[in-house]
Amino acid sequence: MADAITAIDDDEVPERGVLKDAVRALLKALAEKAPGHTVEVRVPPYGAVQCIEGPRHRRGTPPNVIECAPLVFLELATGRLDFADAVTKGKVDASGQRADLSAVLPLTGPGGEALDAAE
Repeated sequence: MADAITAIDDDEVPERGVLKDAVRALLKALAEKAPGHTVEVRVPPYGAVQCIEGPRHRRGTPPNVIECAPLVFLELATGRLDFADAVTKGKVDASGQRADLSAVLPLTGPGGEALDAAE
């Protein structure tokens, strides 16, 4: 993940494999930090997770969906981009009453170090 963070801090696009690994690790961290099945977070083409406590979704399109590009997710998860600002600027598609990750982001510190779940 450190290579992906270094690349975005240098205004470069991380290599595809590096970006894929970082996004998948951060999606896993999101699901661990905010377990549940109320919101589906999609980062195509690398993955999707369900998170946030609340009503469980079972079939069809979930009522609460967040979708963004891999680089945007990396910036959100590492605190380089504010969730509300990203939605306002059209960098994140968020639909549904619970489609808000503001309370659980960032997932890492500036250098990519894991944050405590309590933070």
